[in-house]
Amino acid sequence: MASDHVAVVTGANKGIGYGIVKGLIQQFDGIIYLTARDASRGQEALEKLQKMEKCKNPEKLRFHQLDILDKNSIKALHDHLEAEHGGVDVLVNNAAIAFKVNSSEPFGSQALHTMRTNYFALIDVCDILFPLLRSHGRVVNVSSSCGHLCHVTSEALKKKLLHEIKSVEELSALMNEFVELAQDGSHTKGGWPNSAYAATKLGVTKLSFLQHALLSQDAIREDLVVNCVHPGYVNTDMSSGKGPLTIDQGARSSIYCALLPPNVQEPRGQFVWDDCQIIDWGAEKRPPVLSNKY
Repeated sequence: MASDHVAVVTGANKGIGYGIVKGLIQQFDGIIYLTARDASRGQEALEKLQKMEKCKNPEKLRFHQLDILDKNSIKALHDHLEAEHGGVDVLVNNAAIAFKVNSSEPFGSQALHTMRTNYFALIDVCDILFPLLRSHGRVVNVSSSCGHLCHVTSEALKKKLLHEIKSVEELSALMNEFVELAQDGSHTKGGWPNSAYAATKLGVTKLSFLQHALLSQDAIREDLVVNCVHPGYVNTDMSSGKGPLTIDQGARSSIYCALLPPNVQEPRGQFVWDDCQIIDWGAEKRPPVLSNKY
């Protein structure tokens, strides 16, 4: 069984995920798994990265098919990683979807599908892969500036998210509540943003804090860290090419959190902005986002 360090990036055949793998190639000392739902697109992305001049060890960059909506697919990745490497050191949960502003699909349907992919499937990935994390393991959940609490208009909902919810089960119940409100058109009255994507990223942000608290109690593995990041407004298919940042710039905060040194003091269970600074999730206003220059 190989003893290499192992990193896994979900949704990595294009966009920010691709940028994260591209950056890790140059900085991570170990094997990197580029995962994607579509095997042909994933393999094409892999081969493109392997041919890069900065890819000094192309044999350490590998592809594995992963459909985060399919638990059997997640389990297949788990079994491969366990058999080949015995564990995982870095997990970057990047895979996500967002409906376009002009989408004709009913908002309730958008809410259901977006929550299922961005929040509940992420939990499935974590539930199945977290047992493989080794001591000093790093988990990065890609959130968004939309996942900042300032986008919630109800003080009661803010209080619930910030202070009252103490478990993943409670948070999941609240995320399902949003979907129900979205389906009857009353979500904004409940203080939720009028964006299914934003609601899911609020969930991902809070989930990250809860996951870190749980893993910090692990009696066997030490120094497990979960952080969430805002990558920035990046020029990708998801942003319809409108973002001012390149995918390399958008990958910066994820790479930073993925490569945190052993026993780092912070960030630990925190929200890291696109400039790699820790931010206050509960602040009245979110920080400004990066332009196309650092």
